Amino acid sequence: MIFRRFFAVLCVLVLVVTAAACTSDDDGPRSVADAFVGAFADHDVDAAAAQTTMPDRARSVLAAAWDGLAAESLSARTGRVRIDQDVADVDVTYTWTLPGGRTWEYDATLPLGRSDTGWTVRWSSTTVHPHLGADQRLVLGDLSPPRAAVNESDGSEVMVNGTVTSVSFDGHAAVDGGDVIGSATRLVEVMGPLVPGLSVQRIAEQATASDDPLPVGVLPAGDVERLRPELDLPGIVLSERSVLQPRDRNFASAVLTRVANAVGGDIVGKPGWQVAVVNPNGVVADVVHHEQSVPAPAVSLSLSRSVQDAAQRAVNSVQGRQAMTVAIQASTGKILAIAQNGDADRIGLPAAAGQYPPGSTFKMVTSAAAMNAELSAPDAMVACPGETTIGDRTIPNYDGFALGQVTLRQAFAASCNTTFAQLASRMGPSDLAHAAAAMGLGADYDIAGIESASGSVPIEPELVQRSEDGFGQGKVLASPLGMALVAATAATGTLPVPTLINGRETTVDGPNVTLDGDVYARLRPMMRAVVTDGTASAIAGQGEVFGKTGEAEVAGGSHAWFAGYRGDIAFATLIVLGGGSDAAVGITRDFLAGIPADFRP
Repeated sequence: MIFRRFFAVLCVLVLVVTAAACTSDDDGPRSVADAFVGAFADHDVDAAAAQTTMPDRARSVLAAAWDGLAAESLSARTGRVRIDQDVADVDVTYTWTLPGGRTWEYDATLPLGRSDTGWTVRWSSTTVHPHLGADQRLVLGDLSPPRAAVNESDGSEVMVNGTVTSVSFDGHAAVDGGDVIGSATRLVEVMGPLVPGLSVQRIAEQATASDDPLPVGVLPAGDVERLRPELDLPGIVLSERSVLQPRDRNFASAVLTRVANAVGGDIVGKPGWQVAVVNPNGVVADVVHHEQSVPAPAVSLSLSRSVQDAAQRAVNSVQGRQAMTVAIQASTGKILAIAQNGDADRIGLPAAAGQYPPGSTFKMVTSAAAMNAELSAPDAMVACPGETTIGDRTIPNYDGFALGQVTLRQAFAASCNTTFAQLASRMGPSDLAHAAAAMGLGADYDIAGIESASGSVPIEPELVQRSEDGFGQGKVLASPLGMALVAATAATGTLPVPTLINGRETTVDGPNVTLDGDVYARLRPMMRAVVTDGTASAIAGQGEVFGKTGEAEVAGGSHAWFAGYRGDIAFATLIVLGGGSDAAVGITRDFLAGIPADFRP
């Protein structure tokens, strides 16, 4: 009986001890660990440090972690508790929210010890991160991705990353320096040749009235170091910035300057980042987290180095006049070349956006309109007098030449103004505008990378005005890009949509009209006759070329034009105030001669 009673008491004691062990052994270290990580996550480094054996040291390291990571927030949770008499380890998971939507999560261990006063975090820098040593700190760093290449269609890189130095004037800093006018005067002396029109008085007044520095201009890369000492004055601020710039300034520089603005955001890619353990001297001791940069895909332009270089050499031969050539792939609309000489570059991008009377090159449109309306045909007999009178307007041929009764093909090859004025006079008010729209003139093309304007052909109810429009004078306007589209449409029977940056579609705002496909089949032999038997015979040695010459009379002279195609390359050449069309034919001949024989767009 005594043994049974002793056994019962022993069992009760075992149960009590077991229950106490299951419910209370880890409460001490866990509660302290929770208090430590909770305060650390709340960015209360004082409260967190107070839970440790070395509060001053802990406070410094905990604050350095927040600062070095530039952290936005931290969450922390404790896990398993392991107790061995008066020491314990508590697992903890830290999750940092870092700038730029980044998240960094890792596991650590908190060591704790028990004394007469209870449990305390035994301070070690590994409490923050397992790889963090004494006197080291965590630092967040960005990893810039390699910038994507910008290539032309033949495969070479045409744009690279560079730096430019921007110059601005801080009026308040100049005031503090004691001589606003002196600094502004020196600034104008140095920057004046680069930025015409600078005024000392205006710069001083605007800069002192503004809280922000006043932008003044940009120093060319080659002049920065030479001019820097001269600009070392109070208020003059120099700052470098990264830019995308042409690798070869002789390659489509006017185009690439605009492309840089369009693709700059597409070539940066996704930056990577890392967290490093850094020694007191700033040297990286270890990288504890790494997110790889993701480079952007290469940007590809439709420009062809072979075609662009050939066109550039050709237009560069023209001095004192604006000269330009545009070439596109007739079947696709991809822009292969936009070449301008220096005179044209100085006014912008006239090859794509300039508006000029197209002269007799517009007879391609007039012929298509006449055949579409069944007013004529290539072999139909038409009159080509030396002059003709329509309403109160007498319209002459060049130098008054006359052919009498000839086929439309012959009148087209010889460029009889009188013939096409008469044809236009017999058309309806919208016939020319309709044919022009079908061949690319008049629509608004939003081409990624460049500004553009194809041209304009108004609906014209007035007889005399419509007659003048018929041979490319009157109110008709076109850019070389627009006339290249006309030639491409004649070549393929379908109007292509011009593009410059591969993968970026061009939006078109304009009427969607077409002509009978047979119209273009009948137009092509007429364009071929211009080369074999007409006004462009000087280019006959450059293969099977189809085209139309033009001389557009304007105040002060006349513009020289030639537009057409060879194979799948459609083109238009313009020399502003270049006189007769022979000059444009010559430039185009040199252009086509410069394209490698094996080139295929």
